Amino acid sequence: MFLDHLVLGAAGHQGVNWGDIAFTLIMFIILMAILKKVAWGPLMGIMQKREEQVANDLDEAAKNRQESQQLLEEQRSLLNKSQNEAQAIVENAKKQAEMQKQEIVSAAKNEAVRLQESAKRDIEAEREKAIAAVREEVVSLSVLAASKVLSKEVSEQDNRALIEETIAKAGEAR
Repeated sequence: MFLDHLVLGAAGHQGVNWGDIAFTLIMFIILMAILKKVAWGPLMGIMQKREEQVANDLDEAAKNRQESQQLLEEQRSLLNKSQNEAQAIVENAKKQAEMQKQEIVSAAKNEAVRLQESAKRDIEAEREKAIAAVREEVVSLSVLAASKVLSKEVSEQDNRALIEETIAKAGEAR
């Protein structure tokens, strides 16, 4: 309608209607001022705040990502350190177990040698006692035989019987 009025007005009038142009221009400027104040200003303020919030969120996200990366690296480092320490503990325990094993084997060998030497000494002492006992018995039998020989006149046959009897007594004593 406004365009029709302009077109008709231009055809019906010979000149430009400066009053309508000025009125339209003033209304346009007032409308723009109202739009700027009511819509454009708050809209731009909201857009500015949103832009700042997005920028802050991006900065915070980058900061959090960097912190997360740093924490991840620290955790990896701690994990590697823990694994190395655990491996060192296991190796140390293996070495200590091997040393204890060698000490136990060495102590057992030493104890076996000591017991063997002690048994040899005990056997030797018992052997000496047995030899001494046999000697005593032989002496006793010899004295007995000599006293029997001296107490009577013995024939060769009696002498032989006496020797066999002494040998038999010596065999029983063992």
